[in-house]
Amino acid sequence: MARGFPLPSCLFTQSRGNQSYHSLDLAFSIREPPVFVGVAMPPQLLYNIDEIDFSQPVYDLDAIREVNPQRFEMEQLTAIVHIDRDLHGAVGYKQLTEDEFWCKGHMPGYPLMPGVIMCEAAAQLAGFYARKFDLLGGDFLGFGGMDEIRFRSPVLPGDRLDIAARLVKLRPGRQSIFEFQQFVNGKMVCSGRTLGVPLAKSGQES
Repeated sequence: MARGFPLPSCLFTQSRGNQSYHSLDLAFSIREPPVFVGVAMPPQLLYNIDEIDFSQPVYDLDAIREVNPQRFEMEQLTAIVHIDRDLHGAVGYKQLTEDEFWCKGHMPGYPLMPGVIMCEAAAQLAGFYARKFDLLGGDFLGFGGMDEIRFRSPVLPGDRLDIAARLVKLRPGRQSIFEFQQFVNGKMVCSGRTLGVPLAKSGQES
């Protein structure tokens, strides 16, 4: 049976009386795969990841770069492997390496993919779909907000982070809301919703 895992100190600080303490040091001594406790049951799957062929990208990194503006360390999509035009959805992935820019500082000795970067990867998949199929206009899709975010298990260097996203609400020209789910080895590690707004490059109108 998996044991409860103390979340890294960047995620919370516990208080006891007048003292506060972090749980980071405790994390390094646990050898079992960590799990997050007290998280709600996973939502219904957007797509069955096991039925998608990840070896045949629909859009590779070069094609993603033709649509998404992120570059260098902030590129959080490796490929897109499925497009669903009927339901306005997509499936892609980020292949993590051992030298991701966050490994050195998050956390020293026990690198974990930051939750904000996981959310960024989901937003980039949603942004690609919205721009590729011109749902909103603008030069790219900017963050308007996030909701119902749940982290269910940590993501480590070397993992392949699979990402599924599907449009749930669209206000043409103003905003889009995509539901997303993320998986490692078929296990859901994160879910939530991302709100996108069309942005124009400086000096231009969207």
